[in-house]
Amino acid sequence: MTAANLSHRPVQDSDLSKRTPAAGPVLSRDTLALSGGLLVDPATKAIAPNISMSVNNVLIPGDGAFSADGVDDLTALPFLYARWTNPTVRQLEQRLAALEDADDALATATGVAAIAATFLTFLKKGDHLLLSDVCYAGANELARRILPDYGIEVTPVNMSRPEDVAAAFRPNTRLVHCESPCNPILRLTDLADIAELAHRHGALMSVDSTLATPVATQPLSLGADLVIHSLTKFINGHGDALGGVVCGRKDLVEKIRSRAGVYLGASMPAMNAWLIMRGIDTLFPRLRTISETAMQVATFLQRHPAVTAVTYPGLASHPQHDLAKRQMAVFGGIVTFRVKEPARMASQLAERLKVAHYAFSLGHQRSIVVLLDTEEMMTTTYQLAGDQLDDYRRFAGDGVFRLSVGLEAPGDLIADLDQAFSS
Repeated sequence: MTAANLSHRPVQDSDLSKRTPAAGPVLSRDTLALSGGLLVDPATKAIAPNISMSVNNVLIPGDGAFSADGVDDLTALPFLYARWTNPTVRQLEQRLAALEDADDALATATGVAAIAATFLTFLKKGDHLLLSDVCYAGANELARRILPDYGIEVTPVNMSRPEDVAAAFRPNTRLVHCESPCNPILRLTDLADIAELAHRHGALMSVDSTLATPVATQPLSLGADLVIHSLTKFINGHGDALGGVVCGRKDLVEKIRSRAGVYLGASMPAMNAWLIMRGIDTLFPRLRTISETAMQVATFLQRHPAVTAVTYPGLASHPQHDLAKRQMAVFGGIVTFRVKEPARMASQLAERLKVAHYAFSLGHQRSIVVLLDTEEMMTTTYQLAGDQLDDYRRFAGDGVFRLSVGLEAPGDLIADLDQAFSS
């Protein structure tokens, strides 16, 4: 059964639109964060999205499918089973597709599930992946430790150097995976340049844009084929729901949905989708506020005697500040800094911070800081050497503190850091 054989399409997909109900002007992304894919409940007229917790849906004989095998577009089927499609999750997918100006989106249980779904859909035995040598640890370790077990070749490359990327292509390169800004060192990738290289070599390009969010950067407009987010982070923004998404052209997303979305089983729960949509409602004002605070904090850190280096795309001292100004509408909520004795300072911050919290993860409403020790990162995740290690150390030294800025008053956060730094 293909989508073309079905007698009707579900109501929710007919509403995937960037226009007003009266086919008015195209809406801004600020507005789409509130209304993209939103359905008013036909029975209660409720405006807030419903939570459909049911695993099963009643179907009309002949309109369903027992197996997803051979179905061209699962979203054209009526809702049948929550692992395939769910009404609440589908609204989330439509809203994210609208924000990224994408044809469609697939939501997954976690961010790394979205990355795994992309890798395992477009790569097979004998294929070659070009991977940003510094990127989210889960993606890096998945690519370098797991994919080779399935006969997939992986080359980590510094994506800030287009000449290195160009030299790394092989005849069997099928996918280029970037991250900008990259976690944790905030190095940028010129996405338009790398997209042009990928397409010249017949490869797809995926971009993990978790740290940028759709507020700062739209990778698809710069030539990327797929954009990935860990929804757990800034997009949800409340630290209470895991999730991931991959957005892009309809044919690419449906290929991921029909393969990884069905058979890897990492479906997003409806409750998480509802929580993440609640977070998206305030995404644009949150990120703008967080970015403004991050700039104030970064400026404070630059001047503090306990701090030896600060990296933030909004600072003129960032080595790619000009690229940041071209590629980012706001500069984001992550600031990194270095000190002379990082291990001692980590203990000091963990003990003394009262407003910020010493913890892993990022992108929540509360500020979070953690030390990422370079030797440990090289041993466990990145395993860089030579020029790649030198470039990492240029940003991170022996260890870098990653500060995820929250929604606290800037003066309170700065005062908290100042007192925690005191010897």
